[in-house]
Amino acid sequence: MSKLKKEIVSLIECRKYDYNLVKESVEKSFEDLGGIGKFIKKRDKVLLKLNLLMKKKPEDATTTHPIFAKALAQVLIEYGAEVIIADSPGGPFNTSLLKGVYKACGIEKIADDVGAKLNYNTNSVEIKNEGGLILKRITAIEVLKEVDKVISVSKLKTHGMMMFTGAVKNMFGVVAGLEKAEYHVRMPNNKDFSNALVDICVASKPVLSFMDGIVGMEGAGPSAGDPREVGVVIASTSPYHLDVVATSIIGLEPTKVPTVQRCVERGLCKGNFDDIDLKGDKIEKFILNDFVIPEIRSLDLLDGKIPKFLRDILNGFLQPKPVFIHEKCVGCRDCVNSCPPQVIEMIDYKPIVNLDECIRCFCCQELCPVEAIDIHRPLLMKLLSRL
Repeated sequence: MSKLKKEIVSLIECRKYDYNLVKESVEKSFEDLGGIGKFIKKRDKVLLKLNLLMKKKPEDATTTHPIFAKALAQVLIEYGAEVIIADSPGGPFNTSLLKGVYKACGIEKIADDVGAKLNYNTNSVEIKNEGGLILKRITAIEVLKEVDKVISVSKLKTHGMMMFTGAVKNMFGVVAGLEKAEYHVRMPNNKDFSNALVDICVASKPVLSFMDGIVGMEGAGPSAGDPREVGVVIASTSPYHLDVVATSIIGLEPTKVPTVQRCVERGLCKGNFDDIDLKGDKIEKFILNDFVIPEIRSLDLLDGKIPKFLRDILNGFLQPKPVFIHEKCVGCRDCVNSCPPQVIEMIDYKPIVNLDECIRCFCCQELCPVEAIDIHRPLLMKLLSRL
């Protein structure tokens, strides 16, 4: 009988963004994983795929913290690798947007400090994805094809549509610019979209995954939630297994997260600790049972519990919806520009959404710079989601 293959997940305690402490934590993580040389060759071009969703200050906990990125880049550069930092943030993928995001998120400065290269190549390329279930081809940022290795560098956060955004969903940022909106339109179904996210991660082939869990985000993530200290650097040989551990730390049953569910169904991980080799600090140090998690509407919530005709009727009442807080709105039109199905219009300088055509991707809330959009979840949906 063959022995079950286990993926390593390393947990290293780090409670603040002190550069020396973070760098030491990253070095310990690499040791736990088997050493840099096991994954990276000297002179390799290594892409650090950060989470740079939008222009946010580091203390907002929306993006990968610059100190975390700096420490990881420095360790790799000292080893002899060439480091390229990249992401395709929300909105159009152009040089002006990239410059603004790199500067606002503190990444421009740390790249200068350590000699890492910032990606300004806004070309896209088609990548074949034979291992994909839904996406057999992906339109990705061209830099993905220009590097030797890819490392996912995610942020521990909640997510309004996917419940949790981790190492797997972080790779959605390799999809070029507004192509991401097209994927939302093509796959409004929660199950299809989470399968697409797994497809994109499979196609990206990250050799390692790191997660900035020093300060995470709870509540209305991925951009309008509240910072929450978790105090951990998480690293793994597998993005799928990293997400299992990270969700467990914040008190989430891993298989309730759509991307983890899809990974289990596809045999990429077990969804529990049976195929995980935990190293570093004890997980009990970090577990938070009161972490605020957003409820999401599962498309399978009522499946098999009531007749289909009743299920279809009830599902109409269970839909969450974006609610625009006009008193906070500054009329910037970011919600209009970021809406994949283009169902938001500005009337008297305020956004109005056609809920009949809304696909509930919540890109509007995700990319609102002033947090003027809430996601309303019906009480019935909250109660049924606990069944």
